[in-house]
Amino acid sequence: MDTSIQNALAITPASRARERTIDITTTGARTGRHHRIEVWFYRADGEIYLSTQPARRDWYANIVKNPGFTFHLKHGVRADLDAVGTPIRDAAHRTRVFRAIIADLDQAWNPAGIPQPVEPLEQWMAGSPLVHVTFTKEALT
Repeated sequence: MDTSIQNALAITPASRARERTIDITTTGARTGRHHRIEVWFYRADGEIYLSTQPARRDWYANIVKNPGFTFHLKHGVRADLDAVGTPIRDAAHRTRVFRAIIADLDQAWNPAGIPQPVEPLEQWMAGSPLVHVTFTKEALT
């Protein structure tokens, strides 16, 4: 993978909202049409995840039905990376990742200007989608 792409994916809790903002293009669960939306990505334990504060999200239903999607980097470097999304349903895995996300968002220096503190872990566990992102071999070359 190109070094500039690796650097763009290597966000930390100090990363600004702009650096973690991407677009994803998913295939509609019901329509089969492509949908491109803006989301944030997170890193936990060196892995990349998609999530959001507690809410129902169509992009999640799309990935559950059609796991292949495009991960579009758009700040600092532009790249369209083929990816596969795996919904995380295991409670221990979800707890570990959501704790990292909450710690990332709930900091004195608030990179996104979101209301503090963010929702507690229990609300994230009950109402937030969580998808692990794996880039395809083609995306890595």
